[in-house]
Amino acid sequence: MSSRNPLRWLARWADWFEGRGVYVPGEESRAVDPVRDFGWLMAAWAVGVAIFIVLFALAV
Repeated sequence: MSSRNPLRWLARWADWFEGRGVYVPGEESRAVDPVRDFGWLMAAWAVGVAIFIVLFALAV
């Protein structure tokens, strides 16, 4: 029945990343640095806001 589990591919994908060395042991014990940990999210949000503003500027 495990072959029919829809989340099995997700677990295999996570294992593949850990096997390649993406997971760094001890990283979870460090302090959270918002720019380092969530910088990509901040950048995506800024780009999204910029596109939103440009679209409204073009609509006028």
